[in-house]
Amino acid sequence: MRPLESWVLGYLLNSIWQVPLVFLAAWTAARLVRAAGPRMEHRVWVGALMLEVALPGCHLRIGDLWQTIEGFLTWSWGGGVARGETQAAIGAGSVSGMGVLRLPGELPAAVVLMYGGSLLYFAGRLAWGVWRTYGMHRQAEPVTLTGEAAWSWQRCGNVLEFRSPVRAGKGVHPAEIAISPMISGPVTVGIRRGVLLVPPGFLESVNEGDLDAVLAHEFAHMQRKDFAKNLIYGVLALPVSYHPLLWLTRSRLAESREMVCDAMAAEAVAGRESYARSLLRLASLLSDPTPSRTLHAIGIFDANIFERRIMNLTRRTIEIRGARRFAVVAACVVVGLATCASALALRMEVSGPGATPSENSSSQKRLTIPAGTMAGMTLYRKNPVYPPEAKANKDTIDGPVVLAVTINKDGSVQDIRVQKSLRPDYDQSALDAVREWRWKPYLLNGEPVEVDSTVTVTYSIAH
Repeated sequence: MRPLESWVLGYLLNSIWQVPLVFLAAWTAARLVRAAGPRMEHRVWVGALMLEVALPGCHLRIGDLWQTIEGFLTWSWGGGVARGETQAAIGAGSVSGMGVLRLPGELPAAVVLMYGGSLLYFAGRLAWGVWRTYGMHRQAEPVTLTGEAAWSWQRCGNVLEFRSPVRAGKGVHPAEIAISPMISGPVTVGIRRGVLLVPPGFLESVNEGDLDAVLAHEFAHMQRKDFAKNLIYGVLALPVSYHPLLWLTRSRLAESREMVCDAMAAEAVAGRESYARSLLRLASLLSDPTPSRTLHAIGIFDANIFERRIMNLTRRTIEIRGARRFAVVAACVVVGLATCASALALRMEVSGPGATPSENSSSQKRLTIPAGTMAGMTLYRKNPVYPPEAKANKDTIDGPVVLAVTINKDGSVQDIRVQKSLRPDYDQSALDAVREWRWKPYLLNGEPVEVDSTVTVTYSIAH
């Protein structure tokens, strides 16, 4: 199997079960932080989207990380060896082996081809939506606000700190408003310069208070750069766009985004209750307030959670601070770390029929396996003998001897050498003991392979 096929199939296989795992963790974390406000909930779903895309492609092995930490602790604290004892310490590893799935025949190439086709479909769909939005923006007719509408535009922009540069001696906001017959409700487009698009007749039919609500909400989107962020999320999500729970994650992300903008807009106008009443009037005014799903645009009714938004605006909010806020954030961090650790520990690799160790390892001859992993595979250990002359002459020292070992396919020692010396007599004692150790054969794709690893023998004796 080609390396690219193996990587793509591994990513696809792991994304099938890791995306639901991340979604469940994000749903739990979102429930925990909901009382803290929509901003934290939105951040949870943004983080979930990133993890759903990134985790299936991560190859970090938890055993490697643990071995690094354990080695540092051993070096810092002398390995925690009890005084008066001699101990061979090679780490508290786990039994070898990530799961390996072997696929027969031409199936890998067919699956990769189908996956590539799905990527092209979703990428084409995203590109079509962006193209349609660009065409809608280009064909829209700019308008100049006058009277109360112009005053609402200026007031909402100032309250939301959407400040403007000076052009031709006149202060204007870095945004514009235009009329487009392609939409049925207000939407925001534009990356560098925000543009508010409204349907024909909208400005004439809406009253001043409701126009304030629309402008405040769309200015909040512009201030947060939500159009550009939504485009970035769409591009990043392409590798797992086939997964239904990815669609649900993006839906939750859009819902929390709208509630964040609701909170910002409510502060900019006459308050939460007044803003909620404006949303209700706007919903009854517009025949179809939801933007077309084929358009890459951000609208005031973009998320299909209108009832929840109204309830969120009308209920009494309690700001979480201090120890309670810290506890909520800490719980979310724990959930996230546990999810990542589980996803990495249970990761599966893919290989083709007849795969050999050389096709799946970074070394063409042997694998390099962490000491922590090989520790759980030890069948027999001979304890090293403390150098008798050192004891008799009271010329003893404490510390580790690190040995580099090559383990045969049958689990015996093929080669051994000192990697970190303590003293020649101590080194020889460690060599004599470890040379007789035995391990379970390390299996790769069901076949035993030679491996390189290390063994640390730590000497400690009461003085």
